[in-house]
Amino acid sequence: MSPRTEKQFEEIRETRKKEILEAALELFANEGFYATSISKIAANAGISKGLLYNYFESKEDLIKTIIFNGLDNLTRFVDPNKDGFLTKKELKYFLEEMFKALKNEPYFWKLYFTVFMQPQVLKLVEKKLAVMVHKYLMMLSEYFTSNGSKDPETDALFFGALLDGIGFQFMVDPERFPLEKVKNKLIDMYCK
Repeated sequence: MSPRTEKQFEEIRETRKKEILEAALELFANEGFYATSISKIAANAGISKGLLYNYFESKEDLIKTIIFNGLDNLTRFVDPNKDGFLTKKELKYFLEEMFKALKNEPYFWKLYFTVFMQPQVLKLVEKKLAVMVHKYLMMLSEYFTSNGSKDPETDALFFGALLDGIGFQFMVDPERFPLEKVKNKLIDMYCK
């Protein structure tokens, strides 16, 4: 058997890192940040605590990575052509992708909403989160301006709060919340 190549080692490392992040996400979402220990995360990932520290410095490092990866993943659907301007077609695309993410990534969204209810955890991510939110609120504000809004800043904040509320309601009662109907209503309201 020949020794592993550098590429194989990197693939193993990326796979292990992903497994750790998934294990941490599930525990953070279900048990909370403070109730989740590094030992629990390592056990859930099927590795030793020491090995986990080869990938992440701390529990705080893990939650930051999870939150920012999740938001980066979602925001790539905003302004897909990266011209800094949202069209109705691009906003519709973003809404469709966001609603898919709500259905397909329940642990992430459960964690996302609970982070805002834990001031000490929010402090870990709030600076970068504020920069991200500001960028997209400005883009939304320009979108509403170009669509005739008399108060585009308030419309952008309202739209963001509406999305947060929809996400939260879906996380609370995913079986009964009419996610598809709500998505279609939003598209009718904002993308036509």
